[in-house]
Amino acid sequence: MIERYARKEMTEIWSAASKYRIWFEIEAHGCDALAALGVIPQEAAKNIWDKGGNAEFDVARIDEIEREVKHDVIAFLTHLAEFIGDDSRFVHQGFTSSDILDTTLSVQMARATDLLLVGMDRVLAALKSRAEEHKYSITIGRSHGIHAEPTTMGVKLARFYAEFARGRERLVTARKEIAVCAISGAIGTFANIDPSVEHHVAEKMNLAVEPVSSQVIPRDRHAAFFATLGVIASSIENIAVEIRHLQRTEVLEAEEFFSKGQKGSSAMPHKRNPVLTENLTGLARLVRMAVMPAMENVALWHERDISHSSVERGIGPDSTVHLDFALHRLAGVIENLVIYPDKMADNMNRLGGLHNSQRFLLALTQAGVSREDSYRLVQRNAMKVWEMFRTGGNAGEGAFLNLLLSDKDVTEHLSDSQIRSMFDDEYHTKHVQTIFDRVFG
Repeated sequence: MIERYARKEMTEIWSAASKYRIWFEIEAHGCDALAALGVIPQEAAKNIWDKGGNAEFDVARIDEIEREVKHDVIAFLTHLAEFIGDDSRFVHQGFTSSDILDTTLSVQMARATDLLLVGMDRVLAALKSRAEEHKYSITIGRSHGIHAEPTTMGVKLARFYAEFARGRERLVTARKEIAVCAISGAIGTFANIDPSVEHHVAEKMNLAVEPVSSQVIPRDRHAAFFATLGVIASSIENIAVEIRHLQRTEVLEAEEFFSKGQKGSSAMPHKRNPVLTENLTGLARLVRMAVMPAMENVALWHERDISHSSVERGIGPDSTVHLDFALHRLAGVIENLVIYPDKMADNMNRLGGLHNSQRFLLALTQAGVSREDSYRLVQRNAMKVWEMFRTGGNAGEGAFLNLLLSDKDVTEHLSDSQIRSMFDDEYHTKHVQTIFDRVFG
């Protein structure tokens, strides 16, 4: 992970110290269950908690041992024995390494997801607030990057809110999928450990029980988790790209907040660049980068291999850390986004009212003109406005209206008052409340 794009709350979940603390808790809870079954002495289980419960595990010492034994779990258990003493022989009774590693990964991913949900909620709150603020701030909608028909900035933001609300639901489902415990021993058959130990550890670690673990937790769960993170990252990029387009000099309908003293370019003092949303686009790529490896981790040899292990050591921290950072950065961008309603109105009117072309197409068909002829009549006037815009840079407000009023083939079917009435922009916003009711309930 890169510290520049990381928040401490998330990185701590993936720290070596946190990992070893979880390892100990799994082992110690397992000892409690084994003691209840009479497999190990009750006093030994108590001693393990007493001596390990408040211990600060020496990461450097564990690394030193691992360099010799070439096995991370054995290195930890060896270090644990150094301060637990003789009772350490009762630790890891019937366990296999994957029981510790996979259950720990489940705990870490579940805790990471809880932080991601906080970030999602902040984004959703920001989108809702700004959508309400600009509910009727009319702006031109664009398809293929070209002026289409009016919408409002509020509707734009409501659309993103609905997308992130779906993402949140997926994240909740993904958390449920990966929050599972496996304490089933070698090959997952419970030959050397009673299933009740797994139930006890799962309850203590706030996890569900994996029904059949085959020594490792099935990686389809993890694949679904990382795929969900990838979809959320794509939603972040969806908003980021929209803001970047709106901030282009030729558009400038919205822009990232530019603070006092901020500088946009080392060479050009005039620059105000969309650096935060460009950064979000890049971070989204990093999160999505984990999806394919997670998919490829599903297919393991027989009951287990460790081809997935090195992958998850990377994508687990990196994906959650980057997504966590991106969510809070996005929330800040939305909270502080500078929106220019006057500029939105100005841009919308640069094509002289062309955004009402469909209204005239429909009105002519209602007046008895064939659809083909209606389209031809509207388009021939619209193309004249396009040419005015191309040669003069601005067709001028009312250009389309004046052309229609002077076209005898149009006025033969529509009166002057009918034509003028179809340039009321509130026509395009009459169902905004319906949309808001659907999105925000």
